[in-house]
Amino acid sequence: MRKTVIAFALVAAVSGVARAHDAYDDSQSNPLRLVAYLLHPVGWTAEWLIARPIHFLVSQPQLEPIFGHEPHQSAFGNYPAYDPAAQR
Repeated sequence: MRKTVIAFALVAAVSGVARAHDAYDDSQSNPLRLVAYLLHPVGWTAEWLIARPIHFLVSQPQLEPIFGHEPHQSAFGNYPAYDPAAQR
């Protein structure tokens, strides 16, 4: 009985504090979404601690020929990037 009362007290205390930052809908209870909630921090951490430092190393101009890295093409193709100061 005592454990039940404590459990209800905890639920009552937490329910007043627990609020979402956005609206909930049923897509957020999809099992794949729940797995993604767990895997996303792993992928984000791997990108920042493994992939980005490796890219920084191999993209150095002196090391590009050794690693076979080639600079990426502009994401804008032949178009110049938007410059708000040029529009004034």
